[in-house]
Amino acid sequence: MSGRGLLYLILRRLLVSFVLLVGISFLVFSLLDLAPGNAVTVLLGSRPRTPETIRALTHEYHLDKPFFTQYWLWAKEAVQLHFGNSVQTTLPVTDEITARLPTTLFLGAYAFILTMISGIGLGVASALKRRTSVDRGIVAFASIGLSTPAFVSGVVLLYVFAILIPWFPVFGTGSGFFDELWHLTLPAVALAMVSAALVVKHTRAAMTSVLDQDYVIFARARGLSRRRVLFGYALRNALIPVATIGALTLAFVITGAVLVEVTFSLPGVGSLLVQSADTQDLPMLQGVTMLMAAVIMGANLLADLLYLAVDPRIRLGSQV
Repeated sequence: MSGRGLLYLILRRLLVSFVLLVGISFLVFSLLDLAPGNAVTVLLGSRPRTPETIRALTHEYHLDKPFFTQYWLWAKEAVQLHFGNSVQTTLPVTDEITARLPTTLFLGAYAFILTMISGIGLGVASALKRRTSVDRGIVAFASIGLSTPAFVSGVVLLYVFAILIPWFPVFGTGSGFFDELWHLTLPAVALAMVSAALVVKHTRAAMTSVLDQDYVIFARARGLSRRRVLFGYALRNALIPVATIGALTLAFVITGAVLVEVTFSLPGVGSLLVQSADTQDLPMLQGVTMLMAAVIMGANLLADLLYLAVDPRIRLGSQV
């Protein structure tokens, strides 16, 4: 692939991500128009219905203008991260999300680290111990992890390690880095189990394929140490597809924290999304949904760019 072709591919990925994000934003904005009842009634929430509040809401959300004009004005505000005020708290949506975002990011980063360390480690061990009891045990663990929802594993972990064996707290986020790390260990493990199982399967498949390649067999025949063959040849090439899975996994653990945060009573963006759905807080739903959509779009773009960066065939091809 030439340098111009590589640039064209990146620009095309950026354009596709932008178009998808615009489409999602249009659907998210349409929630206000599609919601049952009058838009003003939905936005009022529990506030008293007075002529002053109706005029204020009509002016704030441009409800007296045509639909597409409303969307255009809303989209310009959304680009600046302004989504209006929460129906329930009357506070700015951005402020509410910003206050809860650190907990979700901490939980997502913690779960991602656990995912990649355990997933790659177990996947490599399974490939090196093919057709043994170790391999069968790891594959069984991966199958169970993939079929168990995070909130189910979260309840089991809570019962075992917070009630039967009181090693970890039942709820809350703690104060300070290490206290927060201790409080979020069980939620992070519950969130990481599904994604780690996926990384295990991809790492095992990639590693098994690489170990049978001619260059690995030739390296062994030259008398290179097992450690050098494993890390210098096999693992280095096997991690190319795993790296792209890692970028998508990061989006999964951040956006997939919704039910885990509810299970462990964590004040994160996921629990905020559930509360907003329960109370029909549409401005908050719009803000949180756009945030999650941007995270997913960004992770997909990162996965594509990461694949272009780590695949030696593409790098060498661009130099031709």
